[in-house]
Amino acid sequence: MPSFDTVCEANLVDVRNAVENTAKEIATRFDFKGTAASITIQEREITLIGDADFQLTQIEDVLRNKLTKRSVDVRFLDIGEVRKIGGDKVKQLLKVRSGIESELARKIQKLLKDSKLKVQGAIQEDKVRVTGAKRDDLQAAMTLIRKEVADVPLSFDNFRD
Repeated sequence: MPSFDTVCEANLVDVRNAVENTAKEIATRFDFKGTAASITIQEREITLIGDADFQLTQIEDVLRNKLTKRSVDVRFLDIGEVRKIGGDKVKQLLKVRSGIESELARKIQKLLKDSKLKVQGAIQEDKVRVTGAKRDDLQAAMTLIRKEVADVPLSFDNFRD
C-alpha cells in the first residue's frame, strides 16, 4: 500500500554551519568589536549573548540570512524570551524544532479524515505516516497538508509506491 511520512526535520549540519558563519561575521564586524556579542550551538539549542536587545536582534538577523543562504527554513527556530544575565548582558535561546508535536499531529490526522480523501493518517512518535490506495490520493493529501499547515516547515519523505 502506498505511503509517505510527514516530518519536521531541519538539516542540522547546515544549521551548525550557519551558526559558525554567523560567529565569524560577528568576530569581524566593526559594530560588534569590544562587545560581549556571541553565538553558540549545543545539540539543538542556539544561544545568543549580547550587551542589549538591539544587539541580539542584529545577531538573529545575521543568523537568519546565513540560514536562508543554506536553504534552511527559519520557521525551524523557536525563539525564546530575552533574559538578563550577569552585569548588563542579555541572553536569548533559540531552539531548533525537531519532530511534529502531538497537537499538530492530531490536527493533521483530523484534517486528512475530514478531507474525504481515501487516505489514513497514523501518528508514529514524531511523524505522521499517511497511507492510501492510490498515488494520486497521496499527492492530493500532500497538497492539502502544505496548504492548511503553513506555519510549520513540514516535509515529506519515505514515499513508497
